[in-house]
Amino acid sequence: MDALLTLRIVAALVAAYFIGAIPWALIVGKRFYGIDPRTVGSGNLGATNVFRALGARAGAATLLLDAAKGAVAVVVAWLLVPEAMYPVAHGWAGVSAMLAAVMGHSYSPYIGFKGGKGVATSAGALFVLTPLAALLELLIFIGVVSVSRMVSLGSIIIAVIYPPLVFWLYPDDTPVQVVVTVLAVLVLWRHRSNMVRIVRGEENRISWSRKGSATKGKDVS
Repeated sequence: MDALLTLRIVAALVAAYFIGAIPWALIVGKRFYGIDPRTVGSGNLGATNVFRALGARAGAATLLLDAAKGAVAVVVAWLLVPEAMYPVAHGWAGVSAMLAAVMGHSYSPYIGFKGGKGVATSAGALFVLTPLAALLELLIFIGVVSVSRMVSLGSIIIAVIYPPLVFWLYPDDTPVQVVVTVLAVLVLWRHRSNMVRIVRGEENRISWSRKGSATKGKDVS
């Protein structure tokens, strides 16, 4: 690996990490509602807690902004490591940037290396990397959450389904296959407490009718 390529990759990963670290849940909550999401609901800085504590508009804004972090991180990496110059490294740069953005979201230096679980940020990146698979996963996620009212269950199910779906739809894209598999394991690991509560029938459910309906517990975004 030449020095210029190394510098480009490092720059892409650093940029992705700090883009992913932007705490949009905190910004939306405090800037537009005068409320710190860490002090309401589950206390989690993610779209799920914002939705349940502050309402659908705030939750949707947070979700889209968190997803945009992942998408922007991948695009920046591709621009820094263009395919025309680095045909092999280009693919790995994109997926590595996704992981860096998720790490930034989960461990943000702006708020004491805390954060959410990276589901929305991962989704945004995956819509750029694997648009067809991401669209199918979104439809599955919406269906599961609509029926169960458990965002965590939707996240767990799509984490299980995504790797085989990517291997089927993108059989020659090794970087995406590898990183999606790693990401699925990370998502499942971060949701281990949610799995226990789902089995026990104690998992939080969202309400479609009113804000501030969250019970105390952990969220998924």
